[in-house]
Amino acid sequence: MSGVPIHVIEKLQKQLGSERLLTASSDLLVYECDGFVIEKNSPDVVTFPRDTDDVVQIVKICRSSGVPFLPRGAGTSLAGGCLPVGGGVMIVLTRMNQILDINIRDRYAVVQPGVVNLHLTRELQGTGYHYAPDPSSQGACTIGGNVATNSGGPHTLKYGVTTNHVLGLEVVLANGEVVQLGGPAEDAPGLDLVGTIVGSEGTLAIATKVWVRLTRDAQGWRTMLGVFESVEDATHAISSIISAGIVPAALEMMDHGIVTALEEAFKFGFPLDAEAVLLIEVDGLEAGLDFQRDQIIELCEKNGAREVRVARDAAERQKLWKCRKQAFGAIGRLSPSYCTQDGVVPRTQLPHILKQITKIGKQYDVRIVNVFHAGDGNLHPILLFDERDSRQVEQVLAASGEILDACLDCGGSVTGEHGIGVEKINFMQKMFSDNDLAAMARLRDAFNPDNLLSPHKMLPTAGACGMEQSHPGRRAAL
Repeated sequence: MSGVPIHVIEKLQKQLGSERLLTASSDLLVYECDGFVIEKNSPDVVTFPRDTDDVVQIVKICRSSGVPFLPRGAGTSLAGGCLPVGGGVMIVLTRMNQILDINIRDRYAVVQPGVVNLHLTRELQGTGYHYAPDPSSQGACTIGGNVATNSGGPHTLKYGVTTNHVLGLEVVLANGEVVQLGGPAEDAPGLDLVGTIVGSEGTLAIATKVWVRLTRDAQGWRTMLGVFESVEDATHAISSIISAGIVPAALEMMDHGIVTALEEAFKFGFPLDAEAVLLIEVDGLEAGLDFQRDQIIELCEKNGAREVRVARDAAERQKLWKCRKQAFGAIGRLSPSYCTQDGVVPRTQLPHILKQITKIGKQYDVRIVNVFHAGDGNLHPILLFDERDSRQVEQVLAASGEILDACLDCGGSVTGEHGIGVEKINFMQKMFSDNDLAAMARLRDAFNPDNLLSPHKMLPTAGACGMEQSHPGRRAAL
C-alpha cells in the first residue's frame, strides 16, 4: 500500500500521464537503492519528468500535501544519496536528456540533467574541446548526478572535479520556484550559489539545466603503465612523481586483485604476477611531453618498477583507459556484492593507509581490493561480500567504518567524490564541529525549510539537544 495519498497520485498522473508514473511494487524495486546496496527502501511513486515545468508541478503537488520527494539520475552513486528514506515521490531525471546548446566560441555547453556524461564527450569529438570530468561510471552516470555529488574521475588531479566545470544552473527550489544561478559567463558576481548547489546531493534544489565549461583538447599525451612488485613501491613512486613537480593528467593505481579480475574478464595482457600497476598520463603541448615521460619512467624504476609500458598510439591508450573504466564491472567475477569506499588521505600517507586497509580486511575476514585516484590520495577500497549473508554485511559495515576512521586519523576525509548520502551521516560529527553542522543545517533550511526535498541525507538530524545521530534502517540481510 502506497504511503502517498491517492489524491496526490491522481494529480501526478494527470500531470504526467500513466506512462511516466510508476506505482506497482515490482516496478519500484528497481529504484530501492543506488550503487550502495546495503541500504534499501523503495519509493512509493516514481515519476519521469520531461522538462522543467514537469519538475515544478511534481514539486508543488508533493509540497502541498507534505509528501517527501527526491531527485535521481542514473543511480550510479555509491553512498545512498538517492535512497528514498521513508518512501515518498522519486523524480527520475533520465528522460530530460537533451544537449541544448554547444557554444565552442564561448567554450560552454548547456545540457539537461539526464544527459549521460559520455554522450556529451562523444558529441564534442572533433570540435577541439571536451568536458573534462570523467567519472569511472562515465558511460552511465548523468551530468545532473555529477552535479549532485560533485563527481571527480581519473583526470581530477589536473583538471579538477565537477564544481570546477559548472558555470551555471537552472534549479527548481523546494517550493517549486525556478531560478537561474550563474550562466555562460565566467565568474558571475555575487555569492557563489552555483558552488553551493554542486555537491549538495539534491538536498537544496533540483537541477534542471546545467551550463558546463568546455576545455581545449591537449595537443598530445603520453600514457604509461608502471608494473610493480609491491603496493608500497607503487605508492612511493606516486609521491616521487608529484614531488618532482610533475602534474599528471591522471595517476591511477590498481592492485593485484583488480588486475587479475580485469585480465580474466577482458584479456588486456596485464601481468598477473604484479602486486600493483600505475596508470599514468601526462598531456598538454607536445613540447616537453617526452621529457616528462622519461622523468616518470626513471622515477618509477628508481622506486622498484620492473617495467614501464608506454602506449605507442591512440589505440593502445584507449585500451589502457578502457581497462581502468571497466575495473568495477570486472569485480562481479570476484564476488556477488561489493561496497566501494571513498576516503582521502595525504599522498605521503598512502603506504600507511594501504597497510591499515589490509590489516582491517584480515581482522574482519573481508577481502578488499583497491583501485583509486592515487595522485590526489583518493582511495576506493572495494570490500567484497555476499549481501544475502547477514554476518558478511555486518563485517563489511564494521570494516568500512574502521577504514574511514583510519583516513580521518591520517588527516584526511571520509569522502572525495562519492558524497555523504545516508552511508556516512554518522561520520559528519567526526569531521565537523557542532557549530559547523549547525551552520550547514541553517543553509539547508534556507533552501529547503520543510525538509521535504531529499530528507535524511548528508546531515545528522537536528534535535532538541543539538545534532543527534540518525541513520535510516538498513534492509539488506539485517
